[in-house]
Amino acid sequence: MTETVESNSEVRAVLSIFEKGKAELGKIVAGQTELIEQAILTFLCGGHALVEGVPGVAKTMTVKTLARFLALDFRRIQGTPDMMPADILGTSVFSLKTSEFTFHRGPVFTQFLLADEINRMPPRTQAALLESMEERQVTIDGVTHSLDDFFTVFATQNPLEFEGTYPLPEAQLDRFLIKIRVDYPSAADERTVLERHHAKGDSPQFESLEIATVTPQELTAARRELRAVRVEPALFDYLLAVIRRTREWPAITLGASPRAAANLLIVAKAYAAKDGRDFLIPDDVKQAALPCLRHRLILKAEAELEGFDPDRILTDVLAATPLPK
Repeated sequence: MTETVESNSEVRAVLSIFEKGKAELGKIVAGQTELIEQAILTFLCGGHALVEGVPGVAKTMTVKTLARFLALDFRRIQGTPDMMPADILGTSVFSLKTSEFTFHRGPVFTQFLLADEINRMPPRTQAALLESMEERQVTIDGVTHSLDDFFTVFATQNPLEFEGTYPLPEAQLDRFLIKIRVDYPSAADERTVLERHHAKGDSPQFESLEIATVTPQELTAARRELRAVRVEPALFDYLLAVIRRTREWPAITLGASPRAAANLLIVAKAYAAKDGRDFLIPDDVKQAALPCLRHRLILKAEAELEGFDPDRILTDVLAATPLPK
């Protein structure tokens, strides 16, 4: 009992943000607990997330509401085939009054950016956005502009539409900390959605509902707590064993990269902190493996024909990896 209280005190800010976040977002988003938890986790880890799901399952609403809960600036861009890098990054405009160029900042200069349907953007525009995600800065006309410390990107894509889309290359997918899969809500949650729409009338304005927010100090403290989660040497070996096994697995053409290993570690630490611990256990690595690695693997064609997908393969990889003693 003493151990649990002690551990909780080490990750108090993380626990508070997760508990408050689920309660406050639950006022607006019915169900989708996994989406909410993984979205909060993405922000606290300082990464970016690819959110995949069919239209109408509250992907956009969840991200917008999370930005409100975290009290961060929010911008949204809608991916289209004719979108140019300048539409995201900004551009220099010549002023006749001053006879000088003035830089007009694009929507990327925010704290929370939602890139809807990123796979509809042409490759050049995708690359410009993903470079700013990686470098956390934008260079225009030789001048570097830094992005906010809390800069976080959530990029959505529809898994069923392929016409008029530009799938993200593997090297760019690797820039995303996790890939969140959003399924249909349960029958009970979907009934709650209908009841809320009925109660709000024909044009429900859920954005007008009041929700509690957190302070920048709490966010900074939570990130600091997460980084301080302890990792025993045996857990480093176990995590690396999982990563390296993906590179040798018969059904996989391309396994997880060293960047994937580093990302898996930080996500596993976030799962540990979310569960109230300031130390890592194997179950944290197992929880983190699917969202962190599913978008980084390339399966062999015969494996896909047999109905395998990355999640199923990763489950087999985890089962075949011996636990640390």
